[in-house]
Amino acid sequence: MDEAGRGAISLHELVLENGRSASPFVWRIRYALAHKGLAFESRPVGFTGIPKLFGGRFKTVPILQHGDMILSESWKIAAYLDRAFPERPLFSHPAEHAMVQLMDAWFYAEILRRMVRIYVLDIHNATRPEDRAYFRSSREQRLGGLALEEVAADRETRLPALREALGPLRAQLAQHPFLGGEAPNYADYIALGAFHWVASCSTLPLLAGTDSALRGWLERGFDLYGGFGRDPRMRPLFE
Repeated sequence: MDEAGRGAISLHELVLENGRSASPFVWRIRYALAHKGLAFESRPVGFTGIPKLFGGRFKTVPILQHGDMILSESWKIAAYLDRAFPERPLFSHPAEHAMVQLMDAWFYAEILRRMVRIYVLDIHNATRPEDRAYFRSSREQRLGGLALEEVAADRETRLPALREALGPLRAQLAQHPFLGGEAPNYADYIALGAFHWVASCSTLPLLAGTDSALRGWLERGFDLYGGFGRDPRMRPLFE
């Protein structure tokens, strides 16, 4: 059997108390599937449910199941999707793949890590009640033993630095409608995933109301694939 003929696709994804998909890494794959025109069945799971899947083989989502193929980690899943479904490739050339990997490394170090420290208490409060004790203990350990409330205490003073760090995105979007140029590519899906994560839980708008470059791009990104990214449960990203 060729890979495309394995059957239906299921995506195990992290959801919050309100049922909204929250993981920035899951959102990358949601967009990747939509990019390829592939239908999938959503399998929602909370933080404490992930280790119970597939005999505890995986610690994180996304987890993609396609017939007897089961994969975790967003980059591995993206590579599999391009191999199994070569039409509408996520990466048109190895050089594009390498450049998007570089963008991902920069985005994680400069943007996503800052987002975590600003919104970690919000995501805790938005998780399923049965997941909150685990989330608190695991994240406080990762954050140097600080209570989540301590991490978030001065977040308003750190927000301007995060906004400034998004400057490279604005520079690209001043020239093109998408990070990928005239059409979206996996770089867009990486960044959009992080904004979806913030919009799933935020009680502090991430962006200034005057940020027209990012506003226009986010509107286009949320409208992709028939409004795939629109959700009435999203919280405001702009002041």
